[in-house]
Amino acid sequence: MTVTQAPASRPRKLQGYEFYREILGSPKYVVAPMVDQSELAWRRLSRRYGAQLVYTPMINAKMFAEATRSPYREQNFNTANGEEGGPEDRPLIIQFCANSPDQLLTSAKALEPHCDAIDLNLGCPQDIAKKGRYGSFLQDEWELIYKLINTLHENLSIPVTAKFRVFPTVEKTVEYAKMLERAGAQIITCHGRLREQRGHRSGLADWAKIRAVKEAVSIPVFANGNILYHSDIERCLAETGADAVMSAEGQLYNAALFAPALLSAPSELLAPTTNSSSSNHSSSSQSPSPPSPSDTFDTGLHPRHADLALEYLSIVQVQKTPTNSSAIKGHLFKLMRPALAREPDLRDKLGRTRGPSLEPFFEVAEEMKRRMDRDAEAAAEKSVAELITYDKATGLKVLPHWLAQPYFRPLPEQREVVAEDDASQATSVQTADPDAEEDSLACKRLLSNRTPEPEDEPKRAKLSSSSTAIPVCA
Repeated sequence: MTVTQAPASRPRKLQGYEFYREILGSPKYVVAPMVDQSELAWRRLSRRYGAQLVYTPMINAKMFAEATRSPYREQNFNTANGEEGGPEDRPLIIQFCANSPDQLLTSAKALEPHCDAIDLNLGCPQDIAKKGRYGSFLQDEWELIYKLINTLHENLSIPVTAKFRVFPTVEKTVEYAKMLERAGAQIITCHGRLREQRGHRSGLADWAKIRAVKEAVSIPVFANGNILYHSDIERCLAETGADAVMSAEGQLYNAALFAPALLSAPSELLAPTTNSSSSNHSSSSQSPSPPSPSDTFDTGLHPRHADLALEYLSIVQVQKTPTNSSAIKGHLFKLMRPALAREPDLRDKLGRTRGPSLEPFFEVAEEMKRRMDRDAEAAAEKSVAELITYDKATGLKVLPHWLAQPYFRPLPEQREVVAEDDASQATSVQTADPDAEEDSLACKRLLSNRTPEPEDEPKRAKLSSSSTAIPVCA
């Protein structure tokens, strides 16, 4: 690898907290790098709803470095249209996965002018990362990781950052974080889950380990994990001492996760919104006011998910940079998840929809909006307490099905407990209270008809897995 000396006239590269404050603007709310999901259109929507720093989807440094004559570069970061990395797409951090310092530097140099920092993915737990020898599957190769980070630190004009997962012990996690700092990382994001915690085995992130990392290093630390509601943000910052919170899947289910609740009465939140076409959604133009805890479901904003879907589609429609149909479909499945099980025709239509035309996506979202406004109007006389329920497996509150809200995958053992409880209740119903049998069956139907994740849809609609199976590599 040939490394050239930096010109003497090159501006001083800001580092650590100086970089965090002066270039990034001291962000507290950060959207994670997500494969096929933190693309430009989603970044724009996220910024409208309070996100202060956004990462690109992970880019494979090997493929990017070798793709000088293939469409891979423009498909993963489009510089031709001048939108990605442009003034409206800042601050921005571009994430790469890599296991070669040379390839990583080549790729980072190509995108250096279009972002504020380069991030190294050390957290992806997916099987493809194991096969490709990157992400969390590098976490035992500390010498290589040091070289990857230090090469960028010594040769880029912008800072290098890193995102990683914790180890089983606090001690090893702390030593790992300190090594990343010594290598030259200027910000580190600590995802408080182990490499083995993924998919339906995700479980909870360990905030205590994040706090230990924060206390051991002198650079900014972002906390990642367990952010489902807006009220979780301040709790996470207090318990971890982190400088910011990063959200991945939580923010995908509610693009307004980082926005405080509007100062509105429940009746205003429940009332049907005005019909709006695919080109004139304006929900993002409202300026959120400080929340009134007694008047809202949470301290955060929970817009109608169909409105968010239409607003996202409008962004896709007007920007010059193309958006993959797989990303669009993945976003709509997650945003509208609370209602898709209730509306199987829309769920199936969405599953069958393919690009490049946006019209079928708009049709699904617009029809969903009509139905959700209908349901909200029918419930307008109910109180907040009557509208909130609690998930039997996780204990988390469930908001009305027309509102954007988080989804937390229960662990397999939690599902088993719920199934056993339901079976026990069904048996007792048959002998003690025949009139309650329908309630028990309805509960079973609710559990069995959970809204499918994108990875479930290929089985239902017989689509190729590449169009809907979107692992969030965070």
